[in-house]
Amino acid sequence: MRVVSLLPSATEIGYALGIEPVGVSHECDYPPRAAELPAANRSLVDPTASTAEINEQVEAAMDDHDGVYDVRRDVLRELDPDLILTQGICDVCAVDSVLVEDALAELDLDARVLTTDPHSLEDVFEDVRLIGEATGRTERAESLVADLRERVRAVERAVPSRAATPRVAVLDWMQPPMTSGHWIPGMVERAGGAYGLAEPRVPSRPIAWEDVLEYDPEVLVVAPCGFDLDTTHDRLDELTGRDGWQDLSAVQSGRVYAIDGNHYVNRPGPRLVDTLEYFAAILHPETFESPPSDAVERLATKPASPSGR
Repeated sequence: MRVVSLLPSATEIGYALGIEPVGVSHECDYPPRAAELPAANRSLVDPTASTAEINEQVEAAMDDHDGVYDVRRDVLRELDPDLILTQGICDVCAVDSVLVEDALAELDLDARVLTTDPHSLEDVFEDVRLIGEATGRTERAESLVADLRERVRAVERAVPSRAATPRVAVLDWMQPPMTSGHWIPGMVERAGGAYGLAEPRVPSRPIAWEDVLEYDPEVLVVAPCGFDLDTTHDRLDELTGRDGWQDLSAVQSGRVYAIDGNHYVNRPGPRLVDTLEYFAAILHPETFESPPSDAVERLATKPASPSGR
């Protein structure tokens, strides 16, 4: 079966099931060999701009009904897929199913389009099953889901039963600030935190900075959509320069963390269970092993004292 995945999370699911796609999206980079495959789409937004400029580009593209992505029809015609994996969760995150259907009709290609639309960890597990069924790997999909569920249960069992549940905020964007939704609220709660800025399964949304200050998170996680740790570092002044930043409880206690949002927070694939384990380690460091430094970094939140004292 010739599979094209236009969604990084679906690509990861596919590889975990033993599927070697013939084409991917321009953002598919895990496992690393996925980045070597032909990209069947391209982004119309400049990823090197500031978060405010990227937000403006996205809003302009959506207002003009042009969308943020374009299907590379010449590549898709050459790949001639039997199955295309895409999504319906967010027009900004990846190519949506409508754009794919339009391209298939124009090219007169006979391919099934499988659309994922996860809003929780359970939905991700169901996507694993759906992709497994569509590719004849049902048994392997069930085994993968069973393994992932056991890791989730291990986290839930290890969270100290009498531990405090700190107020947690996870920011999906910095300018404007956006609070992470969908699967993140439920994962934070499973990891032993309280998530008061969004309900489970609700999409990520812009939030007024004043609301962040009023909520006053005791643990703050910065994980912009599509950004790795280096890119997040380059943009951090968009948060740290805001009025009231130094007064936040998380800043005062040194509990501000950057997470590779591109790979571990915004991508609803099997590695979300890694993220659950990282959340648990951030919230309960006395119980869980420290997360890897290439995925999570504890940020310095206070200026160094004079003469190093």
